[in-house]
Amino acid sequence: MHPQTVTERDLLNRLLEALQGLPDVQAELGSPLHAGSPGRRHDARVEFRMGGQAATLLIEVKKALYPRDARQALWQFQESARRWPQSSRGRQTALFLVAQSISPGAKDLLRDARVGYYDSGGSLFLPAQNAYVYVDKPPPKTLSKAIRSLFSGRRAQVLHALLMGHGEWCRVKDVAEQARVSPATASQVLTELERFDWVASRGQGPTKARDLKEPGALLDEWARQLAATRPYAIRRYFVPSVRAEGLVRQLADVCATHEVEYALTHEAAGQRYAPFLSTVSQIRCRLMAGAAATEALGALDAHTVDRGANLAVIEVESPGDLLFRKLVDGTWLASPVQVYLDLICGEGRAREMAQHLRQERIGF
Repeated sequence: MHPQTVTERDLLNRLLEALQGLPDVQAELGSPLHAGSPGRRHDARVEFRMGGQAATLLIEVKKALYPRDARQALWQFQESARRWPQSSRGRQTALFLVAQSISPGAKDLLRDARVGYYDSGGSLFLPAQNAYVYVDKPPPKTLSKAIRSLFSGRRAQVLHALLMGHGEWCRVKDVAEQARVSPATASQVLTELERFDWVASRGQGPTKARDLKEPGALLDEWARQLAATRPYAIRRYFVPSVRAEGLVRQLADVCATHEVEYALTHEAAGQRYAPFLSTVSQIRCRLMAGAAATEALGALDAHTVDRGANLAVIEVESPGDLLFRKLVDGTWLASPVQVYLDLICGEGRAREMAQHLRQERIGF
């Protein structure tokens, strides 16, 4: 990719402005240099001087950088490092990556390798010989939106399936069936996860298989994305003359009678997977929205309240929101992964219970 488009030129101009805005720094754009291998050129060159020390930054311009892209760039840099020209007058030569967006994981890899970078959000890392410049700003909106979309809707169902089946090699068709999505959606998500370096692959074509090698990193990012988005709506009810355990049994009975799909979540489900609290005062469940659900709640004599609720309902629109629920002692429980994600967004001791559930039941 050569810096001929407006976007690339704009990125380089922004980089120059950022460098020139640093104290005691001079920077100017030069012509590209050969990387050392035949026919290979860097996208641009910046002559840089700070505190009396001169350096040449060899610029590679990318559209986006994820961990997989960063690892590939670092490998290429190492291959050509032996042939980088060094001036007899002490001018240092260093590689530098410029991109519209750089994911947090890619930034970590580049900083660890002491390779500089700049993105359109204004983040800048420059490990110079006699100076260290690090400016960390929120990711550009394009990157934030792309990552956020990965953790919502049908794409999130693919993530759920991978987390529930981690450690097993699977093909696109297998993942699509487990997640109840199209093969195209499953393939798109798996490709994105490869860019994050969370998924390993083997084989080619229809027989290509993947394995989720970093389930913990994926679950952490999912929790972060949920924390940054608007919480889902919860309807609160009071069911008279019944304790928590009795309410669970009644809920199971009326949902079976009215053929309504549901799944306990939050503390009520976490307590069944990995006991942590002495008592649970409120039952929370995911309930398939519709007329049958309304009839079931009516059969419970559930009244809408603002305070003092003993039943909280998360209305869901798709069977995908109830994926991997488990029938335990006659009661449907949301999957441990779903319960963890719901708890991590909860109040009170919910976060403590989430970590307990993750350690005792989920395991990554």
